[in-house]
Amino acid sequence: MGMEEGWCLLLCLALSRAADTAESQWRPVDVVLDCFLVEEGRHRSGFPSSENMVKALLVLRQVPMLDDGSLEGFTDFQGGTQAKDGSPVTFEASVNLVQIPQAEALLHADCSGQEVTCEISRYFLRARQEATTETAAWFITNMQISEGGPSVSIVMKTLRDAHNGAVLHPTLHLPLGPQGTVQTAVEFQVTTQTPSLNFLLGSSATLHCGFSMAPGSDLTSVEWRLQHKGSGQLVYSWTTGQEQVKREGATLEPEQQLTAGNASLTLPGLTVKDEGAYICQITSSLYQAQQIIHLHIQASPKVQLSLASKALPLTLICNIAGYYPPDITVTWIREELGGAPVKISDASFSSLRQSQAGTYSISSSLKAEPGSAGATYTCQVTHVSLDEPLQASTWTAPPDQRTTAFGVIFASSFFFLALLYLGLQRWQATSPKVCQDSKTHWVATLLPENKKKD
Repeated sequence: MGMEEGWCLLLCLALSRAADTAESQWRPVDVVLDCFLVEEGRHRSGFPSSENMVKALLVLRQVPMLDDGSLEGFTDFQGGTQAKDGSPVTFEASVNLVQIPQAEALLHADCSGQEVTCEISRYFLRARQEATTETAAWFITNMQISEGGPSVSIVMKTLRDAHNGAVLHPTLHLPLGPQGTVQTAVEFQVTTQTPSLNFLLGSSATLHCGFSMAPGSDLTSVEWRLQHKGSGQLVYSWTTGQEQVKREGATLEPEQQLTAGNASLTLPGLTVKDEGAYICQITSSLYQAQQIIHLHIQASPKVQLSLASKALPLTLICNIAGYYPPDITVTWIREELGGAPVKISDASFSSLRQSQAGTYSISSSLKAEPGSAGATYTCQVTHVSLDEPLQASTWTAPPDQRTTAFGVIFASSFFFLALLYLGLQRWQATSPKVCQDSKTHWVATLLPENKKKD
C-alpha cells in the first residue's frame, strides 16, 4: 500500500503513541492506495501485462474509522490541479452509498508489515442502458492484502458529465474534478475476510463472503462454485428465494442474513473432494462481482516405528499413515550414547498409497548399525498439518549384548528342558505299567520289595 509522502510514517508513529485512555469515536479518514490501471487495447492478448498496466492512485474519500487516538495528526489527501501525461491516474471514490468493511485493514497494512495489491479496470454493465453509458463510465477495483489478509472488490461509477465542458483526462478522456482526479462513487462491493483457509479432514468450514450495494439496487442471485484441478462444479445457488444445493449438507446463511449482506457458505464433514478454489459470485440488478476463497484440506499423519528383521544388519520400518496433502518429509536420525544426533540419508521408501478416503500412506526402511555401544534411531516426520514434527524412536543394542542375551535365553531354555526331562522320567518310574497280550488285558502294580509275595 502506498500513501502520500509521509502519511505512513505519521500513522505508524501515532499508532505507537496512542493513549490507552483515549475515548474511541468515529472519524472520517482518506485511504490512499497505490494501484495499477489496466488500459484496454494496448495488448493483443487481452491479459494484463506490463505493457497495458499504468500506475494509478485510488483515494477512498472520508471512510469512517474508529479512532482511539491513533489517527491524531493524520491529514486528508491533497490532490493536484492538473493531470499530465505520464503522471498516475488518480481515482477519487466516495463511499457515502456503500461502506468498505475492510477499510481499516487497508489503512493499517503498511504499519502491519503487509502490502496491498490494487488493480483497476473498466467495468461494463450487465444490462446496457445507452442513455446512461453515454454520460458515465464504470470501473472495478480489486484489492488484496498480503499474508492472508482480506480481499475487497468495488464497482465505481464516474460522477461528472463530459458534456458539461469539464477538463478531460489526457488518456482516459474522462472528466476531471477540481483537484485533477477522476471522481467516482462506490456503488457495489463484495469482500471476504479469509481468502485462504486450512481445515482438518472431517471438520466443518464456513467460507466468508459479504456484500453491500447502493440504494435502488436489488440482490438477484448468490452462486458458489468450486474449481479444482481444471474442473468446475456448482456447489450452491440462491436466486430470489429459491436455492439449489449440489454439495450435500452445504448451507447458506439464513435469508435475513442475505438481506444484511452475508452470503457465507458452511460445509460440514469436509473430505478431500472439498478442496479447491471457491468462487462466491454476487449479482444485483445492475452489477456483478466475486471473491475467491482457497480451501485447503489437511489430515495429520500417524507414525509407527517397528523392527522388521532381527538379523544383522537390523532393518527398521517407519510407517506413516493417514495424512493429506501428500507432500511429506521423513528424516532418520541416529544418536549414540553420549554422542550428537546425526541425520542418515540412505533410507529407502515404498510407493505412495492412497486410501478410499483420499489420505496417503508411505513406509520408509533403514538398515540400522548400532555400533559397539548401541544407538537410538528416530524417524521424524514433517507435514503441513503439524505444528511440530512427529517422532518415533527405538534403541538398538550392540551385537555383544544381543549375543549375551541370546546365550542367557539359550541356557535358561536348556535348564528348563533338563528339568522337564527329569520330571518326566520320575513320573514314568512311579506310574502304573500296562501289560497286554493278544487275549487278555491286565494291570500289574509294582510293590515295594518288603511287600512282594512268594
